[in-house]
Amino acid sequence: MTVVIAFVANILVAIAKSIAAVITGSAAMVAEAAHSWADAGNEIFLIVADRSGAREKDVKHPFGYGRSSFVWSLIAAFGIFTAGSIVSITHGIQELNNPAPVESPTIAYIVLGIAFILEGASFTQALLRSRKLARRRGRRTFDYVLDTSDTTLRAVFFEDAAALIGLALAAGAILMHQVTGFAYWDAIGSIAVGVLLGIVAIVLIQRNLAFLVGTAVSKELRDAAGLALLNSPGVSRVTYLHIEYVGPNRLFLVAEVDLTGDDAEHDVARRLRDIERQIAEHELIEAVVLSLSVDDEPSLTFDPPTSSTASLISDLARGPE
Repeated sequence: MTVVIAFVANILVAIAKSIAAVITGSAAMVAEAAHSWADAGNEIFLIVADRSGAREKDVKHPFGYGRSSFVWSLIAAFGIFTAGSIVSITHGIQELNNPAPVESPTIAYIVLGIAFILEGASFTQALLRSRKLARRRGRRTFDYVLDTSDTTLRAVFFEDAAALIGLALAAGAILMHQVTGFAYWDAIGSIAVGVLLGIVAIVLIQRNLAFLVGTAVSKELRDAAGLALLNSPGVSRVTYLHIEYVGPNRLFLVAEVDLTGDDAEHDVARRLRDIERQIAEHELIEAVVLSLSVDDEPSLTFDPPTSSTASLISDLARGPE
């Protein structure tokens, strides 16, 4: 829902900015129009990312299709850089070499104001959702958005935040052009918008690459998962534990455990399978593999979580610290 709202807002804003850019001849408005069209295109990639990553796992993809979400989100991030940042900076530099006055600046201000309202509505939606999730995890909103495996939420949050800042930069550049009479300010505004988009693109690219390469959960959540395993009926030791993201809010868990008693081999296999099935029932677990520990391996130690183990286990969607 968040990405759909952002897409509709960006389309409306892009059309308005494009018309204003033609009428005013403002380089900053051209940059903002390119920014909104790039964002609108990126939302399509994010919608594809959501649908592609939500496909059920099959024989060829035993860990599901979750990582395809990171791929499409990475493509979207490159789109911000190429279609938004590079175009805005290049156009701004060209205008510096041949500055032209801004015509009918009032039209630019009206369009920027309307765009601010629309972008603000989209950003508010992303912010409220992020605050709600961050509060449940006991984290600051910005830290949660930066670290979450939910690539769509992070992309919409950063894109909308950049859009609001970009609108302020464009309005400020046109205002300085009016006040000082120097057309260079308009070109500088275009370059500033491009630099802003470049920074956002680099952040999003880095975060998606981190999850694509393979990212383990935070130590706090690993400890919580280890304690949950130790508290499982029939488990006496956990000698190995690995949890990594295989998609947005999707996890692959591997552990070696020692079971109580001295059952026959087929009974032990059945008990392990029962524990695996119990873990796999969690909506965030894409795949789980348990095996038996060697008898001379010491049990892992886990620090007590800051909140209840149950709430932390249900909160495995947090990204790397």
